[in-house]
Amino acid sequence: MAWNEPGGNNQDPWGGGKKGGNNQGPPDLDEAFRKFQQTLKGIFGGKSGSSGNGGSRGGNTAPAGGGGLWVGVVIIALVAYVWNAIYIVDEKERAVILRFGEYVETVDPGLHMYFPPIETRYQEPVTEIRNYRLSQEMLTEDENIVEVAMSVQYNIGDLKSYVLNVADPELSLREATQSALRHVVGSSEMYQVLTEGRQVMGDEVKERLQQYLDSYGTGLNIVKVNIESSQPPKQVLSAFDDVIRAREEEQREKNRAEAYANQVVPEARGDAQRIIEEAEGYKEEVVSRSKGDAARFDKLLAEYKKAPQVTRERLYLESVGEVISSSSKVLVDVKGGNNMMYLPLDKLMDKKGKTSISSSGVTTRTETDSISLTQEELSTLADQVTAEINRRVANSRQGRTSR
Repeated sequence: MAWNEPGGNNQDPWGGGKKGGNNQGPPDLDEAFRKFQQTLKGIFGGKSGSSGNGGSRGGNTAPAGGGGLWVGVVIIALVAYVWNAIYIVDEKERAVILRFGEYVETVDPGLHMYFPPIETRYQEPVTEIRNYRLSQEMLTEDENIVEVAMSVQYNIGDLKSYVLNVADPELSLREATQSALRHVVGSSEMYQVLTEGRQVMGDEVKERLQQYLDSYGTGLNIVKVNIESSQPPKQVLSAFDDVIRAREEEQREKNRAEAYANQVVPEARGDAQRIIEEAEGYKEEVVSRSKGDAARFDKLLAEYKKAPQVTRERLYLESVGEVISSSSKVLVDVKGGNNMMYLPLDKLMDKKGKTSISSSGVTTRTETDSISLTQEELSTLADQVTAEINRRVANSRQGRTSR
């Protein structure tokens, strides 16, 4: 049977009875919220009141205690202190903690906490590459003015030294950079500063600048020094450009001369070696021929001692044969005769076809292409010519006798 049905004795599930009974109904949410607001006002110094059964507020109010306000202030201050004391160090950062101005530790990346004002925190990015640019006119070793523009890349190598040793490390870096650059440029000639000496100059400036910063204890680390430009003053820039072009032309001509020398010298050395080898070959040939002639003469001398007359005639005939074989013209003279016969052997050898002298019995052999007389044929021809001359001489003598 439902609680609100007839005969249900007016009993509800919340334990409430009849109107005017002792039992109360369900809790009132508005009333609960109102009591909570009054509690907060009492803590922070507000006033709280009570409401009667009729729902109207009235009655006496009591002042809240002052201790609740101070508790809230302390809690807020404590939360703010803790919030400011907790800090995070990034991977590229480091932090230095000082306690009463004295170094305590260097903090690595992570979540940390310190206690100000007792402790002081200095947090800086140590891996970040910073850049400083400088452009100034300076005097070189050969008393010329040049304008040099450079950039310095650096980072914090030692955060403790960076924080404690120098009041303004950046200012120290600028002053040290100018000093190092002036020292290097003042020790170099203008030509080196303007041309190929810039890379070397940058390395020297980096080394000297790092020495300065280490001696100051700045904790800075020089990563790289770039000499961006180096040029003479604008007033004489055109004259310097002419000088640079002339030097470039000089270097180009030197390179051409070296290339020509590299081409000619090997050829000359090859020709010299060839001439030397030819001379050595000629030397060997002459020496060998001389040795052969000396050996032949020794053998000929031995034969001459055995038969002088025969050897002499053989030498004569060989000599005459060599002379006649190398000559294209032969003159034949007979002892006691008045006629001299001329034999044009060059024409006989060049002439083609068959030629014969039938009246004298002198014959020559011709070939289709060319005529070549051997030693035996030449001797036979000479004998025939001699016989013909003797016959003519005899005929002429007989004619004179008959007259």
